[in-house]
Amino acid sequence: MKHTLVSCAFALIAVVCLVSCGKPKQTLHIYNWGDYLADSVVEQFEKEFDCKVKIDVFDSNEAMYAKLKAGAGGYDIIVPSSYMAKTMYEQGMLSDIDMTLLPNVKKYFDQSYESLVLDKDMSYTVPYFVSFTGIGYDPDKVKDFEPSWRMFERPEIAKRCSLLNDQRETIGAALLTLGYDVNSTDQAQIDAAVELVNKWKKNIAKFEVDDAKRALATGEFYLIHNYSGDMIQVSMEKPTIKFVIPKEGGTVTFDCFAITSTTQNSKLAHDFIDFMYRPEISAENMDEIGYVSPNTEAVKLVSDEMKNNPVFNLPPVERAKCKPLLDLGADNEKYTRAWDKIREE
Repeated sequence: MKHTLVSCAFALIAVVCLVSCGKPKQTLHIYNWGDYLADSVVEQFEKEFDCKVKIDVFDSNEAMYAKLKAGAGGYDIIVPSSYMAKTMYEQGMLSDIDMTLLPNVKKYFDQSYESLVLDKDMSYTVPYFVSFTGIGYDPDKVKDFEPSWRMFERPEIAKRCSLLNDQRETIGAALLTLGYDVNSTDQAQIDAAVELVNKWKKNIAKFEVDDAKRALATGEFYLIHNYSGDMIQVSMEKPTIKFVIPKEGGTVTFDCFAITSTTQNSKLAHDFIDFMYRPEISAENMDEIGYVSPNTEAVKLVSDEMKNNPVFNLPPVERAKCKPLLDLGADNEKYTRAWDKIREE
C-alpha cells in the first residue's frame, strides 16, 4: 500500500508539472541576411506571440539557394532578393502568401514602388527592404573620386577595396560598365563582363558583403561595392562616408519575406510578416538596420537622424539610374557558370 501511495504521488506531481508547463513554445525559424533584423523587434514579437525566433544568416542569394536546394530544412521564413524568390517559387520551394492574414501589408505597402516589384500581386513574397547598389567610399582616402565602376581599376586603392559576393550584382556592374543591359542573356556580353570582373579581381582584397562595410568604417578599406542600406549603417557610424550610384548605372532590388513550402508554422510566419508592417515596428527596424522599407507610414516615424541621411533619401535622379535585377529563367545558368569562372581563376 505504501509503495502504491508513493507511485500515485509521483504520478500526481508529473501531471501537475505537465499542466503548469503547458505546451512548448512555437519556434519560428528565419533564414536572413546578416545585420538585417533588429533584436528589439524580434524580442517584441516573441513576447506578444509567446514564441521563440531562431535566426540563421547567409551572405548571398546563391549560398542561401544552394543550401535549401541541397535539402536543408526547418526554415519557416527566408529573405531572398526578388529575382531569386521567383526562381524558388517556380521550383516549388516557396508557399503561396495568404493576403487575408496580412492586413497591415495591404494597408501600408507604398504603391509607388509597385513598378519595381517583380511579384506585383504578392503571390509568394512581401517586400521587406528596398536596396540600391552602388559605391561607398571614404573621401579622405580616395582622391579624385569619379562616380564610375572603373574606380575598381585604380592602382592607388589596390587591396583596399571589395566587390560584392553576389554573382548578379557583380557581373551586373561589369555589364553596365560595358554599356550592356544588367539583365543581358547574350553569352558574348556575359563573357566580356567576366573578363572585366577578373581585371577588377586583381585589384580588390576580396568579394564580401558584411565584413566590407565594417572595413570601410574602420579605414581598412577605402572603397566598396555595396548596398545603400549598408552605407546608411556605415555613415551613421562615420558621417564622412559617401555613397553614389555610378554614372553607368546601378541596380535596385527588393529583399522579400517568403514562406517556405516546408514550413510547419505558416500562421506564425504570416503573423511575423504582418507584425513587421506595423508602422511603429517597421520604423524601429529601419532606425536600427538602416534600409528603407516600402511602408507609407513607417518612413514618417523614423528618427530625424535617419530622415536627414542623404543615403536614406536617395535623390530621384540617382534612383532613376538603377535597374531591377530580373529572373532570367534557364539563362540564370549562364551567370552561375560565369561566376564559377570568376571564383576559380
